[in-house]
Amino acid sequence: MIAEDACRTALAAALPADALVLEPARMANYRFDRAADPEAGTPVALVRPETTEQVQAVVRIAAEHGVPIVTRGAGTGLSGGATAQDGAIMISTDRMRAIDVDVATRTAVVQPGLLNREVKAAVAEHGLWYPPDPSSLDICSIGGNIATNAGGLCCVKYGVTTDYVLGLQVVLADGTAVRLGGPRLKDVAGLPLTKLFVGSEGTLGIITEATLRLIPAQGAPNIAVAFFASVDDATAAVSALTARIRPSLLEFMDGVSIRAVEAVTRMGLDADAEAMLLVGTDTPGDAGLAELAIVEAVLAEHGAGDVFVAEDPEMGEQFIQARRQAIPCIERLGSLLLEDVGVPVPALGGLIRGVAEIAERTGVTIAVVAHAGDGNTHPLIVHDAQDAAQVAAANVAFGAVMDLAIELGGTITGEHGVGRLKRPWLQPQLGPDVMALTHRIKQALDPAGLFNPGVGI
Repeated sequence: MIAEDACRTALAAALPADALVLEPARMANYRFDRAADPEAGTPVALVRPETTEQVQAVVRIAAEHGVPIVTRGAGTGLSGGATAQDGAIMISTDRMRAIDVDVATRTAVVQPGLLNREVKAAVAEHGLWYPPDPSSLDICSIGGNIATNAGGLCCVKYGVTTDYVLGLQVVLADGTAVRLGGPRLKDVAGLPLTKLFVGSEGTLGIITEATLRLIPAQGAPNIAVAFFASVDDATAAVSALTARIRPSLLEFMDGVSIRAVEAVTRMGLDADAEAMLLVGTDTPGDAGLAELAIVEAVLAEHGAGDVFVAEDPEMGEQFIQARRQAIPCIERLGSLLLEDVGVPVPALGGLIRGVAEIAERTGVTIAVVAHAGDGNTHPLIVHDAQDAAQVAAANVAFGAVMDLAIELGGTITGEHGVGRLKRPWLQPQLGPDVMALTHRIKQALDPAGLFNPGVGI
């Protein structure tokens, strides 16, 4: 308690008054991310900095007093990676919102608090595009995207967050601020340290600025939607499509997801179908039309009952938005435990079938949506959080899905991060030697365990 009081006093002396929050009631909304970890603690203080220098001051004070730090973006994470801890400082980057677009180098230098959608809008004014597009793009922050190496719908063609991070400014555990990388497409001087921090979930340092690679704006995709009577037919179609073309998006929804979305949107989705594929191709001109013809043919060859091609970009965007709304729509069915396990595309059918068997065995409902083109699935375990038996069954199902992904040669997380919820399955996936190497890196950069203890590594 003495250390905590001294820490608060030092923070108050070092920071502007509007950057420091000490009242528990005002900190309440910052204690959880979307994983809603019931074990979330109450921080010593909430700091909302605007500059790298303010972050440095906080880290130096924390190090002096032996107080850990949890860094938080917009709080949209799904694995408990931004859960507050008793006795820790919570740093929220929500006021770090500067952006500078350089058209000549096709880069944007941004602070971490900007939302993904805001970055897209700012660079679009210059005819440019920042591709990574999580379904939560309207509410998730760039800093959080970098912390978890977020993906999204267009990853099958355009890649994930790390493919667009050219440089970072990072505050280390001793308060030093280092610049890694920069606005250069080619740069192999020294170790590739920039990539070390992408996906590190706030465990190695605090990102205060990022240099993002941009590309020219692309045209609206042609969108085809297909419904299937069986999951096996749909997943076979996914493998066939990725073998022949490179779609700009290739998304999957199972029957539970279709019906949940249709109940909310009333778009006319086939509520009797067991699977739906949403396929996009944004190749321009005649080549794009040729790809669309291949899409239609492959879908039909694999048993699609109906193949619908959007008549215009606006209609296509409506289907894309329906897919983006899948998780909020499924949340209406009950509380969710959310996963994002991934497998190689040929194993996708086995993963989805296995998840269905786990649901039957445990007696819980599991909806599955997926970035099917890269094998990244989102099993959504629906349960009554007030029913102890259902909570227990949901947790058993959660672990079984993790085990299944590892068994199939996959991963326990493709884009949400390990956080707190998936930590028990990290070593089973990576193995003891890789975990030992990981711990050595953590020890080198954060010897006192200052940053986000209990998360990931």
